[in-house]
Amino acid sequence: MPAQALLLILFLCVLLPQAQGGHRKLIKEIKVCEKHTSIYMCRRPCEYHQDCQANNICCSTFCGNICMSLQ
Repeated sequence: MPAQALLLILFLCVLLPQAQGGHRKLIKEIKVCEKHTSIYMCRRPCEYHQDCQANNICCSTFCGNICMSLQ
């Protein structure tokens, strides 16, 4: 019985973080925005590149991470 309890604990230690999104991988690291930013861009916050629309990236500015066009 102790071996089964140990297996259950190990099983839960692997599954719970995955179910809570603990192993979410980023496509790219968040870097400082290369373009000039305005205060109006601060209305588009993000945490990951996936949070932004197509042809946009998530980058760091004075007001936090925002979505910015690649063009």
